[in-house]
Amino acid sequence: MWREILTTHGGRIAGVAAGVFFGLIYLFAGFWDMLFFALLVWIGYYVGRMKDERSGPVVPWDRLTEWLNGRWRWFK
Repeated sequence: MWREILTTHGGRIAGVAAGVFFGLIYLFAGFWDMLFFALLVWIGYYVGRMKDERSGPVVPWDRLTEWLNGRWRWFK
């Protein structure tokens, strides 16, 4: 049972664990750091979910460069 969970949701588990690990560094200072901690956990979950679904890279560099080229074209 655990092996099946780790193979299907391994990226999400690793992402949340990384978010918790890095978030604990910021957790001890107060309310705003707690919100930052929640953001880190969410980012870890999102990256892990993308790894589980194998939906490509986390940052779509080709779409980003196309957007930047179209956006800044009038400065050329």
